[in-house]
Amino acid sequence: MSINTGHGLPFLPGNTFRDVTKSAHHRPQTLSYKNGYALPHRPKVGIGQAPLLSSELTQSEINQFSNQTALTYGTTHYSPALDVIPAHVAYDKKVLRFYGYFQQEVLHSPQEGYRVRPVVLYYYLEDDSMCIIEPVVENSGIPQGKLIKRQRLPKNDRGDHYHWKDLNVGMDLVVYGTVYRVTHCDSYTQDFMESEGLVLNDPEPTPVDPYIQRRTQAGRSYITPSVFDRLHQFLTMDRKVLRFFALWDHTDSLYGEARPVTIQYYLVDDSVEIREVHEPNSGRDPFPVLLRRQRLPKNIKPACKPFPSCVLEVSPQEVHQYYSPKDFQVGETLQLMGRRFLLYDCDEFTKTYYQKNHPDLELKPKPVVKKTTELHDRHEVPPYNGFGSLEDSLQNCLSLIPEPPKKDLMKMLENDHKVLRYAARMDSQNPQDEGRLFIFSYFLSSDMISIFEKSTRNSGIISGQFLEKTRIPKPGCTVDKPEFYGPADFAIGDTVEVFRHRFVLTDADPYVLNYLESISDQLPSRTLNSLRQRLGELAPIQPQEH
Repeated sequence: MSINTGHGLPFLPGNTFRDVTKSAHHRPQTLSYKNGYALPHRPKVGIGQAPLLSSELTQSEINQFSNQTALTYGTTHYSPALDVIPAHVAYDKKVLRFYGYFQQEVLHSPQEGYRVRPVVLYYYLEDDSMCIIEPVVENSGIPQGKLIKRQRLPKNDRGDHYHWKDLNVGMDLVVYGTVYRVTHCDSYTQDFMESEGLVLNDPEPTPVDPYIQRRTQAGRSYITPSVFDRLHQFLTMDRKVLRFFALWDHTDSLYGEARPVTIQYYLVDDSVEIREVHEPNSGRDPFPVLLRRQRLPKNIKPACKPFPSCVLEVSPQEVHQYYSPKDFQVGETLQLMGRRFLLYDCDEFTKTYYQKNHPDLELKPKPVVKKTTELHDRHEVPPYNGFGSLEDSLQNCLSLIPEPPKKDLMKMLENDHKVLRYAARMDSQNPQDEGRLFIFSYFLSSDMISIFEKSTRNSGIISGQFLEKTRIPKPGCTVDKPEFYGPADFAIGDTVEVFRHRFVLTDADPYVLNYLESISDQLPSRTLNSLRQRLGELAPIQPQEH
């Protein structure tokens, strides 16, 4: 009889008790995986129970734990090892590659009867499928790429498919009515076929497309070799231009005059371009190119001179000689396309080129008297009418559509929220203005001043903003050259005139003295001495932000 070791009673009805402290009522797991193998292990011990030791378990209990998995999931059936490896494992990622072509018939074309289109045939050993791809040729105008997607290709009408044993070099492969000629294969395909006991035929060359062969230009043959190397001229003279300053003289025509032009001679191809120099307010159409870049003929063959040039364009076969750098001499008149040009000067590169390559040609620059334009009367600015700021009113006199005046952005960023405050009283002969106190705020970012009036008991005057932010000009300055008040003009005890109102500065913030001492080299000593006498020598303080 089994004994209940927990309570010392036999396992009989009425002698077993439920463990009230047990919280896990699931079926314990007795199977785990380690390194890919299923291994049984001892179940976990419940709460309040002592761990089980191998010496305390009998062989029957151990066998019960081992057979618990079989009772739950059934007996494990082990499949025997396979002697044959499947094709999808043995031939995975192994592909045979054959090269070939097919001929496409071209209808209704007198230039070609057929086209030769090369293709690449891929045979996948894992599932005996094939695909046919045509290499893409740029600007061919033919849909190319994958002609037949990967599939098992039918061999005949009986339902057979192509196998790798049916493929060989030098054979015709009929797929969906198209005959593909296999010409050769790669080295891996050849080694695989020979290892399987198949002998490959000799490779064949791919025929040339007759249309492409006809379009191929044959090399030019010259009877007399040229002594002048155009390639050397391009490599050495590229981006090198001779520039001449000239006058186009057509004074003999009606309303004619001498107009300045620029003649540019390009050494890379011996071409000439003439550009007209436009002056401001000349009234002429803004077409800079007088003669487009081209080679100018100097001598034409006598047989072509009687023919009118307006009908016949001069070709290289009709020109005996073109203009060269030797024909452009500074200081002489040159005849180009029926027009006279006086070359009076050139740039430094042109002078250096002639001194190095043509030292026998002498450059004779000529002074040219340029036409001076008459000076117009100076535009007078009307007096300030008092509307708006002085800068905004001035913009109406400068242009028809006024633009806002430009601001100093760096000054605004550096002096943002920096304000100098002064205390002042009104200096007036009116007895009612006695005792009126004001605060001057000078904004360093925009050099503007705002005035605020302080409240005074029983004065009868409403306090508040006396003057909005604006730039205050000094008395006696002109509208053309205005002078505005700045920190250097605000000394304690000085009188400031603001639009016919006089104010006497009486005090200032300590920050004013601290800021002005940092720029003492830009201020007169009288202003600093008045602030020091009024405020005393104070320690530097942080700037105030408003």
